[in-house]
Amino acid sequence: MIKVEGLTKYYGEFLAVDGISFEVKKGEIVGLLGPNGAGKTTTLRILTGYLLPSSGEVKIKDYDIYSDLREIKKIIGYLPETTPLYNEMLVYDYLWFIADSKGIEESKRLSELKRVASICQIGNVMHKPVIELSKGYKQRVGLAAALLGDPDILVLDEPTSGLDPNQIVEIREIIKEIGREKTVLFSTHILSEAEATCDRLLIIHKGKIVADGKTDELKAGGEGFTVDIEIGDVDKDSAIDELRRVEGVEQVKVNSSNGTLKLTLTGKTDFRRELYSFLKSKEWVLLEMVRSSETLEEIFKKLTRE
Repeated sequence: MIKVEGLTKYYGEFLAVDGISFEVKKGEIVGLLGPNGAGKTTTLRILTGYLLPSSGEVKIKDYDIYSDLREIKKIIGYLPETTPLYNEMLVYDYLWFIADSKGIEESKRLSELKRVASICQIGNVMHKPVIELSKGYKQRVGLAAALLGDPDILVLDEPTSGLDPNQIVEIREIIKEIGREKTVLFSTHILSEAEATCDRLLIIHKGKIVADGKTDELKAGGEGFTVDIEIGDVDKDSAIDELRRVEGVEQVKVNSSNGTLKLTLTGKTDFRRELYSFLKSKEWVLLEMVRSSETLEEIFKKLTRE
């Protein structure tokens, strides 16, 4: 559905997007992650035709961003980071106006408004002025406007920005529901949001894509595992000296809150069998052993560290 090759965008001498390439397949929900200023919004504005790239190729379905912009805008629903609403209008009137702007036939507008109102759960506010709505409902109205005309692709820029936890969950569920039928690309810097919603993640930093894959794939590509062990009836200092000699152990330190020994193991090999055999040979009492891979947050920090 979306194919990007060598996409580059300059603002004057500033390089905002640096030769990125990626694809989004039909039916995928893809999250574009990155710190502020990474190039997320610029990329989305190019894909939706609000900006032209400095160089590179962008294909939306079979349409080219340079020659088929009008057709591309017909098949993309776009929700910018700042929802473009008219506060003085009723929600119903605003959506009717947007439907008219999109060229939806007047005979079909009412049914189309009912459809998007049902998806975004805004039926109870359709006759309220936009200015009276909460931030969460305003975001839903903006999402409903993006869905008018039943576009094949939905592009959302920070759709949960500024929302409270309950509103974030509500918008997340709506996006997941929409993703069952449409291709969705949305930007965010909230890692838990992306992990809970997306089929795949693209991490962008300083205009470059530094990671591309499913959450599990990105975690599996981390540098190592962390193993927390708790040993009873043993001198911690001598245990640390012994454990540092075990193959694969990179770091050993004591957790001050509960006295647990925390080991960081290098590589992607599971060293728990060797570690257990070592502890058994020392006749140390193993009370607990828990292994965890790097979290998405840890991976994100490494990839986007200055």
